[in-house]
Amino acid sequence: MSTHAALTVPTIGELSIPTGLFINNEFRASSSGQTVPTINPANGETLLEVSHASQEDVDEAVRAARKAFETAWGNNVQASERGALLNKLADLMERDAEKLAALESLDSGKGIRIVREIDLPDSVACLRYYAGLADKFFGQTIPHFGKDKFVYTIHQPIGVCGQIIPWNYPLLMWAWKVAPALAAGCCIVMKPSELTPLSALYMCQLVKEAGIPAGVFNTVPGLGATTGDAISRHMDIDKVAFTGSVMTGRRISIAAAESNLKKVTLELGGKSPSLIFESANIEEAADWSALGIWFNSGQDCTAGSRIYVHESIYETFIAALKKKAEACAIGQAGLFVCSSDYDETTSFGPLISEAQRDKVLGYISSGVDEGARLVAGGKKWSKSGNGYWVEPTIIADVKPHFKVVQEEIFGPVVVISKFSTESEALTLANSSTFGLAAAVHTNDARQAMRVTAALDAGTVWCNQYGMLHPGVPFGGFKMSGVGRELGTYGLEAYTQVKAVHQNLAMDMQWPI
Repeated sequence: MSTHAALTVPTIGELSIPTGLFINNEFRASSSGQTVPTINPANGETLLEVSHASQEDVDEAVRAARKAFETAWGNNVQASERGALLNKLADLMERDAEKLAALESLDSGKGIRIVREIDLPDSVACLRYYAGLADKFFGQTIPHFGKDKFVYTIHQPIGVCGQIIPWNYPLLMWAWKVAPALAAGCCIVMKPSELTPLSALYMCQLVKEAGIPAGVFNTVPGLGATTGDAISRHMDIDKVAFTGSVMTGRRISIAAAESNLKKVTLELGGKSPSLIFESANIEEAADWSALGIWFNSGQDCTAGSRIYVHESIYETFIAALKKKAEACAIGQAGLFVCSSDYDETTSFGPLISEAQRDKVLGYISSGVDEGARLVAGGKKWSKSGNGYWVEPTIIADVKPHFKVVQEEIFGPVVVISKFSTESEALTLANSSTFGLAAAVHTNDARQAMRVTAALDAGTVWCNQYGMLHPGVPFGGFKMSGVGRELGTYGLEAYTQVKAVHQNLAMDMQWPI
């Protein structure tokens, strides 16, 4: 089987796209010869067939990573050199930005403008942040033992890390995982989502071109139940990092515990609430709430999918948000079908798959059946064709026990209900098994401080939504995950702390 395939991308032309496994800085076919198709979500057509990594392929990738860690990376390379290589990789991403943006748009359904203006720059910024942090991560000296003893700590790379990334932000999640791991000195065995593998495979070429040594970074595309499980259970992988669903996160945790008890970090689902208080600017709150739920067509773990509005402004806010839904730039978002469909003004793309679209439509039906009011949307987009669009949807007057309130929908659907008091709003917001993000809209500064402190969420936005930065930690409370990504916390997740006790005494001071 060939390890590359030609793909015609509108406005770019024909590109040679890697479709094989990337092990030891070389592309190769899978040992089984099996492949998995990647589908264009705008029209349901197959883009390419990508190799499916077997258990044997994962073993080979881990062996390459272990050898590199022991001989060519980890403590064998100065941290400043690792940072320089990450900066070189960021340079190459910027050089190939148009190709990467087009490929990401085609494979994931994102608007080309969104990839070019947000996903790509944020990915580059993440690489550069950790490039700068690589040689600025220090241990401690612990001066509590008098003149006869000196104690200090060393932060050392964990070793070989399995990384499993999702389909909703393929390139950005690649950067979030790869940058801190390489900066810390770890080696990687990466599994991109089988639904969106193309940008991750393209990045393998840039990793090699940047001069990162063979074996440091390896990519094994495949299905979660086979390739992902092989990574999670591998006895020579020291840590697994995963972003995705709670159900899969549980399986990974079990697999890690049943194998070598490898370290696990999980960034899982969300059902993030936004609280709109009576002092809020209604138009501003509606703008941020629209961004919070309809950015990336609602396929976002932090999507603001539950909105609680003070009863005095409830209908006014709903009317404002309905206008935002009707104004969403839904369409053939960028590079989906052919060059004649190219339109940079659109940003609201299709859902990732037919199954996901049907799942979202099922949630909408359940909300209406349980007695909620459908304010906007609620059906397939009329111009979908064979694509997987669902209209921006608002469901109002929901009750806490409704399925659409309790479960993560992962689509462009927001549910709204009212509250009377601050205490009631907090009870409603925190009555969830999730705790990834939340938002507070109020012009009462004291209330803002009280409510942000009381919300059970790893990220809380005040009078805004969705803003992230590579220097700010990200992760969840409760079932939304374990550990943190980004910031110095993200680097800590790829290191181990060693305490060193130095005896400075001339003779032994302790009795036997």
